Amino acid sequence: MVKSYRGLEMPKEVDKQQLLVKDYMATRLIKFKPDQSIIEAMNLLLSKNISGAPVINDQNELVGMISESDCMKEIIRGKYHNMPVDTGSVSSYMTKEVVYIGPELNIFEVAQMFLERKLRRFPVVHMGKLIGQISQKDVIRAFKKVRSSTWR
Repeated sequence: MVKSYRGLEMPKEVDKQQLLVKDYMATRLIKFKPDQSIIEAMNLLLSKNISGAPVINDQNELVGMISESDCMKEIIRGKYHNMPVDTGSVSSYMTKEVVYIGPELNIFEVAQMFLERKLRRFPVVHMGKLIGQISQKDVIRAFKKVRSSTWR
């Protein structure tokens, strides 16, 4: 029997600074314009199987987020007025006060923000421009990747 005299091997700590939002965020996004039809937005959300997306202006600046919950407002409004669904614009329904994050934030902090804020996604903004979006699934994928290479 061979004995090792290296002692107890301590697990390596994960360097939090290496797990940055910019490395795990989605960059190919479905985006909407404020003047786009809410019906068009609803159809695109359904066809792309996504629950929400950023709303940007012509300078690629984040001006809001549109979600399934926001679209429900249009459905309820049509029912209340006993009329078919209207063709209002995305700007009439979007959330205007958006919580966004920067690309240099680490994944651990983002995970904590998801738990505290009960949101499904955060747009990622750099120098005033939308550069991506990170979802809860993206964070889970990041942890899975890190776990398989560094955690035991």
